[in-house]
Order: sequence, then structure tokens, then C-alpha cells
Amino acid sequence: MNASEFIWMDGKLVKWDDAKVHVLTHSLHYANAVFEGTRAYKTNKGLAIFRLQDHTKRLFKSAKMTAINVPYTQKELEDAQIELLRANKYNGNVYIRPLIFLGYGVMGVSHTKAPVQTAIASWEWGAYLGDEGLEKGIKVKISSFTRNSAASQMGKAKASSNYLNSQMANYEAKDAGYDEALLLDGEGFVAEGPGECFFIVENGALITPPNDNSLVSITQDTVIKLAHDLDIEVRRERITRDQAYTADEAFFTGTAAEVTPISNIDGRVIGSGTCGAVTKRLQKAYFDVVYGHNKKYQSFLTYI
Repeated sequence: MNASEFIWMDGKLVKWDDAKVHVLTHSLHYANAVFEGTRAYKTNKGLAIFRLQDHTKRLFKSAKMTAINVPYTQKELEDAQIELLRANKYNGNVYIRPLIFLGYGVMGVSHTKAPVQTAIASWEWGAYLGDEGLEKGIKVKISSFTRNSAASQMGKAKASSNYLNSQMANYEAKDAGYDEALLLDGEGFVAEGPGECFFIVENGALITPPNDNSLVSITQDTVIKLAHDLDIEVRRERITRDQAYTADEAFFTGTAAEVTPISNIDGRVIGSGTCGAVTKRLQKAYFDVVYGHNKKYQSFLTYI
């Protein structure tokens, strides 16, 4: 990770190395914290945050689900992200990580009296799954871990506690020589990646599971909008493991992953084993939006 000069913390900018918390910070022990992942791109008009309002709105929804009372308004945290990017000097694309967590003050599983703290960090970050992955595709392993059940965890919350499952799935996949994992739900249908939504292409149609057992993804929503623009049929359907194996194309989407083709699942080559034609069209359309080349979606960009 490339350190930046400042991190926004509880209402003020602090030096990167000074953004510290106590070892007895409540969220460190009991995992109740919520966060966002947002990107800003270097456009011809300068740095622009992609779907800032939508990401910040989801952050507040996550906090409400996990019973955290945020001490700021949505507008204040949007302004804080803009302030942070203006204070730091960037030459490339930027990843933004807002985090709302429970600080030092009480211990035990009861969290309501713990102080609520807010931090926003940002740093320059390229392709999450590698530039080669964006071009040629990645190898994916279906995990032995299932996606957290909706009966046991609030999967619509982008909560820190949910991501232990993601970590273990990712670790298992990489330890086996793959690039990323794919998690099934408790019924054996595809849920999502550790931090990505899953799409397949089948007979020219784009299929992605409903968000019954996955985070409601802003990037997924963007890609669906772009598919409609390109007259690509879109279906929200559950996907089985064997259906994924035999797909014409497959890809991941997410703020970090962007639009990353999948070339192999569990040793089965997907399509031609590289970025398929539909994936390539959607990938190009996505980058046209985030870099400000598509006038229809200018409202998705907040210029710094």
C-alpha cells in the first residue's frame, strides 16, 4: 500500500502515521464496524469520485443495520471524502476507505455505550486483481466455505464481521493456486466472490444472481445499466455450479475488481479462456463511464 499524507479522522485531517486507535478498541475485539470501498479516477477533467453519494448512502444503511449511530450526516461524510482527496496529492487512480467503528471505552459484547469513531483513508491503487487479470482473466476456485446465511448475519451490511468468511475463502483459493474464490450459498447456488459480484454470459444473455445472498453492489448495478444501453439481455437468476462451469463467459464486478474476466473455474476453461466479447464490451463501457467519457452518466462522477 502506498501511504498518503493525510487520513480524515473524527472531523480532522491527521498525518497518515498518526491515525491510531487504542488496543482495546471495541470493534477490534467484537467486529462491529462498517466500511465502504469507493474509487476515484484520473479523468481528463481531474480526479473524480465514482458514485460518491451511492457509496456513502450504503455506508449509512450498513450502520443502521448493525445499530451504530453515526455522528455525522451523509453530506458531511461526502464532503470529508472530497476534502481528503484535495488534501492529498495523487498522480493516479485512488481507492477510498471510509470506516465507522466502535472505539475505546467499554468491553463486552454490549456495544451501545462504546464511542463511535469515523475514519476515511485514501491511497493510490491500481487493478485489484492485476492488470493482466483485467485483460486475460483470472482463475477462480469455488470455495468450501459457504456465504454467510441471511439468518445468521446481515449480508446487506458491508460490515467487517462478514469479511472473515471472505478472508478464509480467498486464502483457501490462493493457497490452492487460484487467483480468487467464488462462494456458494447454503442451497448450493452461486452467491458472490469474497468481495465481488458474479456474472455469466449464456447464449448472449447476461445472468447475475439476485441479491438474496450477496451485498447489494453498486458496480453490479452500473454494469446492468450499461448492458441495457448495449441491448444485452439481462436476467437476475440463481446460478448453479455446473452452469458456471459451462458458461460462455464469466466475470467479477466490484469497486476494487472493476470488471475482471474469469478464464477458469475449478480447472474448467470458461469460453475461450480469455476475456470474452460481451465482457470486453461491458468492461470498455464501464471504464468509459468512470473516466468521464460517457455523457449519460456524468452525474455518477464527483469532480475534486
